[in-house]
Amino acid sequence: MRKYEIVVIIDPDVDERQVTPMMEKHLKNITDAGGSVDNVDVWGKRRLAYEIRKKPEGIYVVLNVTAEPAAVQEMDRLMTIDEQIMRTKVMRPDAH
Repeated sequence: MRKYEIVVIIDPDVDERQVTPMMEKHLKNITDAGGSVDNVDVWGKRRLAYEIRKKPEGIYVVLNVTAEPAAVQEMDRLMTIDEQIMRTKVMRPDAH
């Protein structure tokens, strides 16, 4: 098991109340694979450095999880397919 930090940028048109259920749906892959969700930090709407899909802002969510690499890779793949998620970035904070 490894620790991961995943930054997710969600389409700004999504209602803020739907962000948490959406993240729970994707994090189910981690818990089903025996991993754990350490922290979910919803930053809310932020201005982007550059437009993504012609949108100047997005809803930022930072996830901290402990899981096997395959589970994180599968969650990232499913988030890429999700129309409401504009970007994901998976990082390993312990990797130097």
